Amino acid sequence: MAYQSLRLEYLQIPPVSRAYTTACVLTTAAVQLELITPFQLYFNPELIFKHFQIWRLITNFLFFGPVGFNFLFNMIFLYRYCRMLEEGSFRGRTADFVFMFLFGGFLMTLFGLFVSLVFLGQAFTIMLVYVWSRRNPYVRMNFFGLLNFQAPFLPWVLMGFSLLLGNSIIVDLLGIAVGHIYFFLEDVFPNQPGGIRILKTPSILLFLIHQMKIQITIHYLRSGQEALPGVRASASAAKVAVPITRPSWEGLSDIPIGILLSFVLQKYGHF
Repeated sequence: MAYQSLRLEYLQIPPVSRAYTTACVLTTAAVQLELITPFQLYFNPELIFKHFQIWRLITNFLFFGPVGFNFLFNMIFLYRYCRMLEEGSFRGRTADFVFMFLFGGFLMTLFGLFVSLVFLGQAFTIMLVYVWSRRNPYVRMNFFGLLNFQAPFLPWVLMGFSLLLGNSIIVDLLGIAVGHIYFFLEDVFPNQPGGIRILKTPSILLFLIHQMKIQITIHYLRSGQEALPGVRASASAAKVAVPITRPSWEGLSDIPIGILLSFVLQKYGHF
């Protein structure tokens, strides 16, 4: 029973937040179990471009150090603000959220060529926090019961906290800088006189995410595990018995049910 409850809670996490958080935890677990070492993960331009160890472009965002206070602190903030962004301003816009990940990762990798940072996961977390805080300017925050402030000050409070712990603030400054670039190009500049939206999610990414949602929905419908809200009525009209349970993929409801059901029936004929 406990396993089923835990599984359901896990599946309720939005897909991008779930995938990224899980990847970070599994990477750290693999290092703790000595299946891999941090030397195989860190950002090294020479190894990437001369020895073609391309995986380092991704793995340097997944490792937050050994299990301890710093790791737990970063995981809590990563999970919390990544999920709130995906369920908030990016709700129903999974492709746009993935594009923000790609854009932020690209800029951090570019800046990483000029600063001596070997792991960029913490900076990426700060970027997520910054974007969320700027999009929720009137939210009141409380930091460990010591400080009360509005959300836009949160990244700077975290930077001050890092400074108190003796950590380098270069990581925080990098996350704030990349977060501000994204926020300015996405939320500020397009609303200025003569401004245009520079950051447009590529059509190929929109198509791939849409197809992925369809395939996952088809899988759940065929296995009888999950179904979309409103499928019962459409399925009944089509004389198809589809079990209905609570969906685990946030944002699936933005797929028109009629189009989805037509696609399923056309491709598979029956369940």
